[in-house]
Amino acid sequence: MKFAHSLPLAFLTVLATCWLHDTSADDRPNIVWIIPDDMSAHFSCYGETAIETPNVDALAKGGVQFNHAYVTAPVCSTCRSAFITGMYQTTIGAHHHRSGRGTEKIYLPANVTMLPKLLQDAGYHTSITGWPTNGRLGKTDYNFEWDATIYDSADWSDHAPGQPFFAQIQTQGGKLRGKDAKGWDKVATAAKKRFGKSTPIESVVLPPYYPNHPDIVRDWAAYLDSVRMTDAMVGDVVAMLESQGVRENTLILFMTDHGISHGRGKQFLYDEGLHVPLVLNGPGIEQGTVRDDLVEHIDIAALSLAAAGIDIPDSMQAQDILAADYERRDAVFAARDRCDETVDHIRSVRTDHFKYIRNFLPNRPYLQPCAYKDAKAILIALRESNAAGRLNDDQSLLFQETRPEEELYDLESDPHELHNLADDSEHHATLIALRGKLNDWMERTNDQGRMPESEAQYESDMKVYLDTLRRRATPEHLQTVERNIQWMRDRTAEGK
Repeated sequence: MKFAHSLPLAFLTVLATCWLHDTSADDRPNIVWIIPDDMSAHFSCYGETAIETPNVDALAKGGVQFNHAYVTAPVCSTCRSAFITGMYQTTIGAHHHRSGRGTEKIYLPANVTMLPKLLQDAGYHTSITGWPTNGRLGKTDYNFEWDATIYDSADWSDHAPGQPFFAQIQTQGGKLRGKDAKGWDKVATAAKKRFGKSTPIESVVLPPYYPNHPDIVRDWAAYLDSVRMTDAMVGDVVAMLESQGVRENTLILFMTDHGISHGRGKQFLYDEGLHVPLVLNGPGIEQGTVRDDLVEHIDIAALSLAAAGIDIPDSMQAQDILAADYERRDAVFAARDRCDETVDHIRSVRTDHFKYIRNFLPNRPYLQPCAYKDAKAILIALRESNAAGRLNDDQSLLFQETRPEEELYDLESDPHELHNLADDSEHHATLIALRGKLNDWMERTNDQGRMPESEAQYESDMKVYLDTLRRRATPEHLQTVERNIQWMRDRTAEGK
């Protein structure tokens, strides 16, 4: 377990043992995860100046803030499958988005146990909910078969007197802004009601790879309002913990499930899709600590077990990044595979200085057909701007018809990852080193994505997807997905 680095390791071991066995007077900490969807680190404590986020800032000021936390998967179900097991999604076969939902099932390896089960077996009450609580289990979205009884209820308040609890709070986050003007107006109205005003358009500063299109600017303002609403929700959670008299003995963890849903964000391995906030606050955490080392989002599984005094399984790939003997990483890894109907295969490794990306399907465009993303007003605006020739070189990168097999970026001089150095002779040694580091990771972790998804698995998952759309979507959207599926089949048949 951690807690303050000043405590002797021997004392921590004894304390952990007492917590694990002395359940008659259980003072083990409660553990609360707050995990919004689709949100990058656009909080004041991370340098955002267009809005204020006092509640997340307060958690950071009173705890530890990780400035370089990265997800191992830039889409929700694969990311969640990873953090709930403390395993790379590629190792456990959960790397395709919303897979294993049909006749072709996915099962966890025998030596992998989901975190809530480990905590439950140790005497914790476990829950998962949205916010505010509504009596229903919150978002899980795991890409494998699992037993819902690992969650005792949908509300941490159901725990027995004196029993420690583990609560996952899953919120909409960036999804609050929707996909078009209707969603933008809705979140702006909510922000006005909560804060007195919405985020002004004039305060928006777009990354240089997006054009100053009015729809993209409006969407970004709405996104910032969703960040503000999320921050207020964090304050509500803390207030409820305080009202129940359990705040002082509760470890609060705030993280998002991946970066902003945008052109180069969600579903891609650029930092916009991978970089997330990670803030911890609670008993034993040193206040005002800022960490600049690289950490992976799966580490929240290991540090939570350690905080509860539970042994971390030897097979778990997550690490207790709060442990006194933790050895800091020199790199973090990520993978993107199929998202809904859209087949892809990308891997990356990031160090403090460089990002290396390998595109295993270089003969496909970056922006392959994807009904989910293409329905967003921002993607429509990007495509229209590109067709009209209004994008500069940086903004048109996503519209290349093919991709380089390798991408290499100097993150110190090029933080927006715009200038590919893979063919630059001055960086050849770095390219070779990171290529080898990625190869080693894929081999060492038994990356299941080294083999293409089977046709049976794809067809099984697409049937579930299409059946769902037939019940819920418009005929036009359904036809788009069917057309995209055929596009993917045709590319595969062509060897692309």
